[in-house]
Amino acid sequence: MNGRRDMVELTDLERDALTELVNMGVGRAATHLSRMVSDQVLLSVPTVDIVSRQEASAFLSARERSGLVAVEQQFRGSFDGRAMLIFPEANSLELARAVLGGDLTLAEIVDLEQDALAEIGNIILNGCLVIVANALRDRLTISLPAVLRGDGANILKDKTGNSDELVLFLYIDFTIRSRSIRGYIALLMGVSSLEALKQLIHAFIEGIASEDPTSAGMPNGSHIA
Repeated sequence: MNGRRDMVELTDLERDALTELVNMGVGRAATHLSRMVSDQVLLSVPTVDIVSRQEASAFLSARERSGLVAVEQQFRGSFDGRAMLIFPEANSLELARAVLGGDLTLAEIVDLEQDALAEIGNIILNGCLVIVANALRDRLTISLPAVLRGDGANILKDKTGNSDELVLFLYIDFTIRSRSIRGYIALLMGVSSLEALKQLIHAFIEGIASEDPTSAGMPNGSHIA
């Protein structure tokens, strides 16, 4: 597995560029979520790693002792795969309450939780994927969101028979209503799709360098709405 991962290892510059593009995407998502909850939302993606599915599962199991909730969307374009927004199940009702408002009873929130989580995932994942694809001059078709529950191994399990599938794993800081919620974005892609993404990122960096050599090093940062 490490050999396949090494084939698509990102350079520091490629990693910085992708991290900043994703941060632009979650910045747009934070603006939409802020309007939904009528409160400040902060989203940032400080790090990006390419790991095996087993490594991502082990990391989640070590960090999150309770169950997990994931919102999954499939995407297709020059690079294909599955995008997931993952967070601890303990935070799911809190997230749903933030979106649905404080006037509902607990029973009503539980009834609507699935739809609320799907909408949050749709906003964040679409924000990331669309911004990244547009910047890389690509177009993605994105499926409707589905909500999954279970541990890391169950959520990340192979559904496609793609034995070379790797995980582009993005740690995400998620603050809403002044409460910090740890989360993750996982993009599960085969080696060929990751190679295609790497080539698009490389072309994006070269394009920036040819326009303005001083702008190639893009700053990372959080996005507040």
